[in-house]
Formats: sequence, structure tokens, C-alpha cells
Amino acid sequence: MKNIEALINDGGEITLGAIGGIDCAATVADGHNSLAMLVRREGETLNALLRRLDKAIAAVRDGGDPVDEING
Repeated sequence: MKNIEALINDGGEITLGAIGGIDCAATVADGHNSLAMLVRREGETLNALLRRLDKAIAAVRDGGDPVDEING
């Protein structure tokens, strides 16, 4: 999960856990901007969620739009 590691090394942060009425979500920010907010899918392992988060970070850093599964 090289993108998560690089983000944390650059001062970014990830958060895992319940958010509002969502049982489990993963969010990531680079200190200034939210890069991704993912909702854990039914039957999805925590490892699979983290892999999706890693891919979302890469996509945003490559010029893609932030991913927001929490707010629509």
C-alpha cells in the first residue's frame, strides 16, 4: 500500500471507523484536502478496503477527482 505510506510520510492522514450512521468508512486527507471517503462494502475485508483506498489516493494524485462515497 505504497500510496497510503507515501501520504502518511508526507504528513497526510487516514481515518478508519464509524462515521455518522455508517458502520465503517475510510477517509484520507493530505493536510489541505480530502482525497477520498470510502464506505466499506458488505462482505468487504478491511484489507480490501485499504487496497481500494490506496488506489483512490493514486488516482487523485494522478489528476483524478476525489472520491466521496459518504456524501454522494
